Amino acid sequence: MSTAKESSTAEGSATVLDGKALATQIEQQLRTRVDAIKDKTGRTPILATILVGEDPASATYVRMKGNACKRVGMKSIKVELPHSTTTEQLIAKINELNDNPDVHGILLQHPVPDHVNERACFEKIDPKKDVDGVTCLGFGRMSMQESAFGSCTPQGIMHLLGHYNIELAGKEAVVVGRSPILGKPMAMMLLNSNCSVTICHSRTQDLAAHVKRADIIVGAVGVPELIKADWIKTGAVVIDAGFHPTDNGGVGDIEMRGVSDIASAYTPVPGGVGPMTINTLIRQTVTAAEKAAGLDVSMID
Repeated sequence: MSTAKESSTAEGSATVLDGKALATQIEQQLRTRVDAIKDKTGRTPILATILVGEDPASATYVRMKGNACKRVGMKSIKVELPHSTTTEQLIAKINELNDNPDVHGILLQHPVPDHVNERACFEKIDPKKDVDGVTCLGFGRMSMQESAFGSCTPQGIMHLLGHYNIELAGKEAVVVGRSPILGKPMAMMLLNSNCSVTICHSRTQDLAAHVKRADIIVGAVGVPELIKADWIKTGAVVIDAGFHPTDNGGVGDIEMRGVSDIASAYTPVPGGVGPMTINTLIRQTVTAAEKAAGLDVSMID
């Protein structure tokens, strides 16, 4: 575990929640776990990624996930389908991967083209292979604190908070965003960790007033710098799950200028939440492979 003293910034006293460094550390552990699976089964864990259409950003994300598989000794199957793919054709491909015993995890890259029923396709993923945490069953089980693979971005955030010993119980958490694979599961995970949780969004009235109450603020709304630095309470923990490319690199959903002098801890953009999202996907695929191999996962994760 890291401490605030170890990770404080030069500009201010806030702890930098370094997702890139933590992801690298976890990958070292995952290589050992992958080797154990190979030793027992003679098989290599496989993540199947499905990309529909030619969105450049989605293609980049899929490539990054494939590279992460390689770093821990896993394999990846990259399924690329044309933009014209129908819902029925996509479901048929998902069912094919469900039936393939060599595939341990399935990722349908979001978003799919508008004419495809994304939710219907998500729901066809075998829960045992839903390592991206996108099914309604997975969300429900997670919310009820039953065994399930959590949605990768919020699950990665929770892992990051735990690594840095961020106290959650009794804290006021404000999640700005309500998407089914980020805002909503994020709120449930924080609630399950005994936070008092408020869910806001782009249409919330007087958003600033809600943010100013937050001990923990999560920006997950998808609007560049919607949340202003001067809304943030002194000593708050600031988690920015957004990324919007700019000429100077990129910004998140939270205005970060000066945050290191206000917050007690914050995620940098980039290098905070993003690496943990991909890392969680890989970690949950390894866990799925361990379960399929009959290995004891009770002491893992």
